[in-house]
Amino acid sequence: MKGVHYSKLLALCLFAALAPALVFAQTTPAGLWQSVDDSTGKPRALVRISESGGVFTGRIERSLQPSATPGIQLCQLCTDDRLGKPLIGLDIVRNVKITADGQAWEGGTILDPDTGKTYRLRLALQDDGGKLQVRGYIGPFFRNQTWVRQP
Repeated sequence: MKGVHYSKLLALCLFAALAPALVFAQTTPAGLWQSVDDSTGKPRALVRISESGGVFTGRIERSLQPSATPGIQLCQLCTDDRLGKPLIGLDIVRNVKITADGQAWEGGTILDPDTGKTYRLRLALQDDGGKLQVRGYIGPFFRNQTWVRQP
């Protein structure tokens, strides 16, 4: 009987110790995200967003689209240092920082490797951190995507 109480107590202690880490993981855009095409609604890629010194970057970790061309796909339309680089491992999110109010992340850029265009970027968490609103701007015009957090 005592073993049952100790195991419940141990489980409760482990949960209490890990709960802050679980909550923190959902309060930033850091993590693995499934990008979803805003026009087709189909999954496009897995993007890993990471943070270093308060600056967030995102790299394509895996393509989820059937490839028409076998082999390594390169960013052929990029106009900066990413030109000719493999899409897998490519930085598509750069230099994003949390806003003063702590409700979003801005100040950086996002690359659309299909067009080579770079957009100003705003990220905002939704659904308790389960979704990420990704908004790219050129002037007053913007495009939205909703990415889904992956385990």
